[in-house]
Amino acid sequence: MLIARIVGDLVATQKHSSHEGCKLLLVQPLNLDGSDRGDAVVAVDAVDAGVGDRVLLVTEGFSAMTSVGRPQSPIDMAVIGFIDNIELLSDAIPAAPQKPAPKKKSQRQA
Repeated sequence: MLIARIVGDLVATQKHSSHEGCKLLLVQPLNLDGSDRGDAVVAVDAVDAGVGDRVLLVTEGFSAMTSVGRPQSPIDMAVIGFIDNIELLSDAIPAAPQKPAPKKKSQRQA
């Protein structure tokens, strides 16, 4: 499962028959610090999520199919829950590597 944020709705007028009646969402996976993790993906909605919601995203086909009640459907990803709060230990997220400060040019003496 991944932490993600809903960034949009998707309308597909032509789709597999097993997807009829399914709500499709554009979902942006997130890193623990809340920054974007890769590209946005399309997922089937199992919880009536909306734009801006922070959600749990399942990315394995069988789990996605069964969570939306459509076994044997061509579904790779599904939104399966809302995230209300994330609590991390202060040392759980590795610090970003520090870039060394640029070297100052030495001033010539006159």
